[in-house]
Amino acid sequence: MNFFKQKSFESVKEIANIGGLNKNLGAFDLILFGLGGIIGTGVFVLTGLVAAKYSGPAVMLSYIIAGGTCIFVALAYTELATMLPTSGSVYTYSYVAFGEIIAWLMGSIMILELCFMAAAVSAGWSGYVQSILKTAGFTIPSMLVKVPADGGIMNLPAFCIIAIVGLILYFGNKDSVKINAILVFIKMGAIFTFVFSATPHFKISNWTDFIPFGFDNVVMGASILFFAFTGFSNIAASAEECRNPKRDITIGIIVSLVLATLIYVLIGGLVTGIINFSELNNQHPLAHALAINDSNIGSAIVATGAICGMTTVIMISLYGISRIFYVIARDGLLPKFLAKLHPKHDSPYVTIGIFSTISALLGSLCPFEILGQLSSMGALIDYIVIVIIVMLFRFKLPNVSRSFTCPVVFIVAPAAFLASMYLLFKQFIDNSGNLSTPGKMIVYWLVVVFMLYVVRSIFIKNKI
Repeated sequence: MNFFKQKSFESVKEIANIGGLNKNLGAFDLILFGLGGIIGTGVFVLTGLVAAKYSGPAVMLSYIIAGGTCIFVALAYTELATMLPTSGSVYTYSYVAFGEIIAWLMGSIMILELCFMAAAVSAGWSGYVQSILKTAGFTIPSMLVKVPADGGIMNLPAFCIIAIVGLILYFGNKDSVKINAILVFIKMGAIFTFVFSATPHFKISNWTDFIPFGFDNVVMGASILFFAFTGFSNIAASAEECRNPKRDITIGIIVSLVLATLIYVLIGGLVTGIINFSELNNQHPLAHALAINDSNIGSAIVATGAICGMTTVIMISLYGISRIFYVIARDGLLPKFLAKLHPKHDSPYVTIGIFSTISALLGSLCPFEILGQLSSMGALIDYIVIVIIVMLFRFKLPNVSRSFTCPVVFIVAPAAFLASMYLLFKQFIDNSGNLSTPGKMIVYWLVVVFMLYVVRSIFIKNKI
């Protein structure tokens, strides 16, 4: 039983080059892919929650802190993704850098980051759908839109949207890319509509109490808003389906992340400028803010765009996790049947089915805020490992060709590491100095998956 058995750099590149996935993605596809995976629940739901509970109008600063940290991480991520263009993402990088056990644990972290993200976004999607239906005079019974913790049976719309998205992904990434592109354009149109509709109602007086809860809570808000940026890491998971991964991944990650950060800061400033931040703690804050200002048409358009936007985030999250676990199964750490590709649609349909089911159940049965925090914490752990690996590879693999090189890596990477560690600490420890509920859940999660690895190694002897 060798916990630290490593994969060689050359073997990963060779497997990626002969992988069975179709190479049909270009740079523009990846920019849309990134925008599809990033811009969604963050801007349409979390902006209101963070403004109301943590940051006030300084939600803009929270976005700048989270986005700036992510841009630093993205520079490191891009270097690794172009060095090792594999759909395994951080799982594979960890396998090469640290060995099998760390790769296994990082695979489990990706479940928290992406599977829980899809679940959380489905809850936000449900909220906007309910607001549109209510405007049309139709109300879904409360027992079917509330999770058990809130006194309901399940959030049925959240379950349904993940099931639909899973079905779309089942038919392969060619159709998924087209659908994602259409929904991204609708989503961006809704964001421009919000900007156009909100600007005339902006009142600087709403910014009078700019940091109402103190700067410490602004940072706490930033740690939660990491959830809004996690979609960019999915671009790395598409590497084996890129026509020119070294060029296209660089463009896709950096351009989509910079655009998303600018959009988030703009929307955060506008929404807190047209309504008092205390009124934004609901599941459809942007549409609500416009409705309060008698912009009902703009509110309806924004709600429609939000639904499209969150659909793309669900799609990209499930896409990413299905590709990562396809690679894990291909490596033999999971049953080989999980690496099966559909004979007609060329999709890893088994992993798509499994993770769509898990996400649908989580989204329909678990509270939104817990799901969002767990996903955000998973992303921060992912980023911490990424910046460590990029520095380690500079020493271990100094002569490997790098089509993109992280600038001043020994400044950028440590800065990203420290920022990510601090933001993770803010979520791990509650106000009383004890381990928070999400923190405990992650510790339990890692213990369980470690024990599963030990059982697998002892009884199956690395021959699944």
